[in-house]
Amino acid sequence: MDTMTPSERSERMSRVRSVDTQPELTVRKLMFAMGYRYRLHDGRLPGKPDIVLHSRRKIIFVHGCFWHRHRNCPLARIPKSRKTFWMSKLEGNRLRDGRVKAALRRAGWSVATVWECQLTNIGRLENRLRRFMESGSN
Repeated sequence: MDTMTPSERSERMSRVRSVDTQPELTVRKLMFAMGYRYRLHDGRLPGKPDIVLHSRRKIIFVHGCFWHRHRNCPLARIPKSRKTFWMSKLEGNRLRDGRVKAALRRAGWSVATVWECQLTNIGRLENRLRRFMESGSN
């Protein structure tokens, strides 16, 4: 059973951001400090990617572990109430992410995903992003 009234739940959910989230801002700041310049949320591309480096044909998605179902991650738990609704919604997000990434790769883009839980080790994330940016392909 939900501990909030429907209006309280609606208010809480309306505060969930889709852009400029704290994980996204952290990755953007790191990429900028590494010397990379990028565009944000290019609506001309499938999935409106979080970070787009057109000249390098590179895309970075910054995903919340809960909303995008990061496998084997404790942050990707299912709420205790309305499990059927949440399973369907979150699995739909995961499947859509796969379709979007496949479409981008078919169009010649290299795609990386940074998960919210990976922000706990910035040094490791920086190394991973540098390898991605310096790689020649997907």
